[in-house]
Amino acid sequence: MTHSLDSQYDCANASTDLPGLMEQLRELENGTHDQSKQWQDQVNYLQNQIRFIQNKCDIPKES
Repeated sequence: MTHSLDSQYDCANASTDLPGLMEQLRELENGTHDQSKQWQDQVNYLQNQIRFIQNKCDIPKES
């Protein structure tokens, strides 16, 4: 997983980074969880990383 995304992010990596982040998000959302603050923080982090890559690399969002 990509841990630090910034303005220098190389969009050539998006084809591997984005599916990995989306899979992690799906697993968190579909898994057994107590919706603790830690769980919510992780969901927010993944959503932000996904949006960053989509915006930076001009990738359409899935509906």
